[in-house]
Amino acid sequence: MTISGGFSMLLELRDIYFRYHGEAPILEGFDLEVQDGEFVALLGPSGCGKSTLLNLAAGLLDPLSGEVDFEGKELKGLNRNAGYMTQGDTLLPWMTVTNNIALPLELRNFPKAERQQKIERALRLVNLWDARDKFPSELSGGMKRRALLARSIIYDPPMLLMDEPFGALDAQMRETMHQELLDTVGRTGEGVLFVTHDIAESILLADRIIVLGGKPLKVMEEIHIKWGKDRDLDQIRKDPEYTALETRLRDLLRAAHS
Repeated sequence: MTISGGFSMLLELRDIYFRYHGEAPILEGFDLEVQDGEFVALLGPSGCGKSTLLNLAAGLLDPLSGEVDFEGKELKGLNRNAGYMTQGDTLLPWMTVTNNIALPLELRNFPKAERQQKIERALRLVNLWDARDKFPSELSGGMKRRALLARSIIYDPPMLLMDEPFGALDAQMRETMHQELLDTVGRTGEGVLFVTHDIAESILLADRIIVLGGKPLKVMEEIHIKWGKDRDLDQIRKDPEYTALETRLRDLLRAAHS
């Protein structure tokens, strides 16, 4: 599906109704769109339903009514064309970095020769080529995050679904991973749907921020970010508009809590 401006619609949630058994509705008449190559941050208070949205996009949950479309087709079951990365450490401890990131290729029966090419490309993209034979216990927290990112992108999915992937890292390592993520998707061109409750993270990474709140969940505001794909994060922090956006988003989140 092509929309105005020549962009392709990658993900579309239409008129979604969802609730967990015995609970009040989380989503009611909810709509969301992500274009091809777009980085969209879902910003909202913890527990508001952001991860539920991501799991609907991943096909891990099914809407009770409404429709989830991916690449122009209704999503039925697991979304195998989207990479998925959470805050948890899901590397298998008995496997090397190479074998861990190769798992999606094995599950999709990629030919062996193509597999080796994709492994090397993914490891070099995230600067882990020299650590390819290490086990997870030998990696730092940041290296584990990079390995998980490599596993998410290794089969060239058109989209990454990311659920607070850097939440467990210290501030300095988070900054490093922010730049590495932007560099990686800048080279590969994936769309990204990124769940966060961190205001600064959403401003630094996203092309568009969707501020969420309320019960059932609703879009409180959408904010388009002016900085392009080749943004310099240090320069953004010095921009007066960055401070103004932080204040605006903080006020919106405060309203979302009320």
